[in-house]
Amino acid sequence: METRRKIVVLSGAGISAESGIPTFRASDGLWENHHIEDVATPEAWERDPTLVQNFYNERRKQALSVTPNAGHYALVKLETQYDVIIITQNVDDLHEKAGSTHVIHLHGELFKSRSSVDESLIYDIAGWEIKAGDHCAKGSQLRPHIVWFGEAVPMMDEALEIADQADIFIVVGTSLNVYPAAGLVYVVNDGVPIYVVDPQTPAMRQTGSVTFIQEPATVGLTQLTEQLMSK
Repeated sequence: METRRKIVVLSGAGISAESGIPTFRASDGLWENHHIEDVATPEAWERDPTLVQNFYNERRKQALSVTPNAGHYALVKLETQYDVIIITQNVDDLHEKAGSTHVIHLHGELFKSRSSVDESLIYDIAGWEIKAGDHCAKGSQLRPHIVWFGEAVPMMDEALEIADQADIFIVVGTSLNVYPAAGLVYVVNDGVPIYVVDPQTPAMRQTGSVTFIQEPATVGLTQLTEQLMSK
């Protein structure tokens, strides 16, 4: 049986934005009218856990109201011919909702909670809310299972290994400004084709064989999938 070629996808906020999930823009330091340091850092959680919890509860409620778009479904279609692994910077579950079977979340998952004293204790969230008094098995308050600014990225080592194994590498919906995730593109082996799908050219130095598709994910990924499926 012929081994299927491996496509590794690095996805960012741009693909979710087309489904109606607002992106975080570091240029103004605000996310849904909140300063990042007030809702997305360990210090914020220590200072005002209610504000942080409410913020992510609202993000969850919002995420439940949207659906995958043509970009997500294009990546699912690729699985019929390729071994597709998606490494996403997004915390929503739109890739999974669309049907992608192998998704790695670098920055955590919105619909999971975890212990505030033992990060190995992770739970699925039924619905959209983590409440005060929702405790882990060790009795501590549950927090969002999100990698906040200043925290380590636990899935990064696995992501680096996967990027190194890519036969084709696709970047979609990311400015490549957020590290360490942005560094994955430089792990791709020489000679491996890289496709960058984004209306704006991301901030990346030239590396190997790069094709820029200056379209939104819904258009660019649909075009690219048709191209790759015809090979």
